[in-house]
Amino acid sequence: MASLQEQFLKAGLVNKGKAKQVQQDKSKQQKIDRRHGTQSVDEAKLAAAELQRKNAERARELNAQRDAAAQQKAIMAQILDLVQKNRQSKGNGDIAYNFTHNSKIERIHVSAKVQEHLMAGRLVIVRIGDATELVPRVIGEKIAQRDAALVVQVKRAAEVDPDDPYAAYQIPDDLMW
Repeated sequence: MASLQEQFLKAGLVNKGKAKQVQQDKSKQQKIDRRHGTQSVDEAKLAAAELQRKNAERARELNAQRDAAAQQKAIMAQILDLVQKNRQSKGNGDIAYNFTHNSKIERIHVSAKVQEHLMAGRLVIVRIGDATELVPRVIGEKIAQRDAALVVQVKRAAEVDPDDPYAAYQIPDDLMW
């Protein structure tokens, strides 16, 4: 392949005198650099190197974002898999069970047995989008390790102080106003 200078000569973009002058100037500059021990700064090379460095940095950032999105998608797939494999039946749904999720009071209809398991902490409520599912506490802890915002924290009944004069008066967990 011919040099760029030869290609320009062949195309008629540069004449022989101009090409010879450029070659002489270049060799003079190299001779001066060797004599003085300095190197000339090629601004085009520096600009190209800087541009290449910026492009590489941008590519690393985009790859990191893409990897984070893929990892988040994989975590969500794991959560969905855990919920699908371990979800529990809500029963026949004769009792309305209220719980708080994202500072809103939500309601699901469960059987008396399921309500007892929820209040005892053996079952946990998981909210994925608009769907509400019940899973065992162990599975709920695994889901909370991956994304705690999906697991609804059900408050267990507080322990009663033995000196409390109102200890005999029980307040039901499903009290509705």
